[in-house]
Amino acid sequence: MEEKRTRRYILSFGMLAILLLALLVWNIHSGSLRLSVSEVLHILLFRSGENTAVIWDIRLPRILAAVLLGGALSVSGFLLQTFFANPIASPFILGISSGSRLMVSLAMVGALAHGLIIGSALMIAAAFMGAMLCMGFVLLISQKVRKMSLLIICGVMIGDICSAVTDFVVTFAEDSNIVNLHNWSMGSFSGISWENIYIMAPVVLAALLLAFLLSKPISAYQMGEVYAQNMGVNIRAFRLSLILLSSLLSACVAAFAGPISFVGIAVPHLVKSLFQTAKPLLIIPGCFLGGAAFCLFCDLIARTAFAPTELGVSSVTAVFGAPVVIYIMVRRRMQAG
Repeated sequence: MEEKRTRRYILSFGMLAILLLALLVWNIHSGSLRLSVSEVLHILLFRSGENTAVIWDIRLPRILAAVLLGGALSVSGFLLQTFFANPIASPFILGISSGSRLMVSLAMVGALAHGLIIGSALMIAAAFMGAMLCMGFVLLISQKVRKMSLLIICGVMIGDICSAVTDFVVTFAEDSNIVNLHNWSMGSFSGISWENIYIMAPVVLAALLLAFLLSKPISAYQMGEVYAQNMGVNIRAFRLSLILLSSLLSACVAAFAGPISFVGIAVPHLVKSLFQTAKPLLIIPGCFLGGAAFCLFCDLIARTAFAPTELGVSSVTAVFGAPVVIYIMVRRRMQAG
């Protein structure tokens, strides 16, 4: 039985890795300007050719951003689902992404109004501040509201308020330099530079490593707080770690790509179904691979379906992610009945 489960885990990781590799190749090859396989290989190997800038300066940073941020958003969703013991908890549903989006838009508009350009590190800091403020509101409400469905509704309302204020800021911003702010506010991996990658990669990878190192206490926490305490887990420090890591991961996504919906809810459940387990030691790396593949696929559709017109990636993730959430809610309702 144990050998059978091990084979399933290896096969599941293999499937995710192959899917991710296939999407990497597909993304780098496809776009409004279609390139042949031989031309792409030549540019990658020798960094020379007519369309070198298209591959190295536009597509590769965008692809790496989709991989890093998609994986970060999925792992963040898994951490929040663990923290709240709720299958539909995610940065988007709880308003954390909207809070990050609001603070980043305020920082960008404020800086540009004074002729300044905000750096990547400051964008992450602003997004993290917004995420922590919204998370703080949700936690305060959770002390008064014991019913999880009401807590989720409150999180949605907080997100709607933040989104409304952000839309107001974007609509009435006058500086001509923020023409891309609207696209960012709809969720997009476009415009990512290598400088952004050099900032986001260490932040995301460090947070993912810390989350992975928490696999054992997460596994104990899944069995209940009392069980985790009996296993020696410091509950207060552990819960604080989950809050900080999930907020940092979602803030990094919001800082560079804007709010991206449903990835943090749908992907962890798809990965659990694939592995047929909820073990954090397997699910955390599985979520990263699954989130990366999911966002690469959605970004490919966003930029090629109606090329040269580009869709907001959040719209595409909603189309594919929302049915998963509906299925989860219906299944839980049937189980409860």
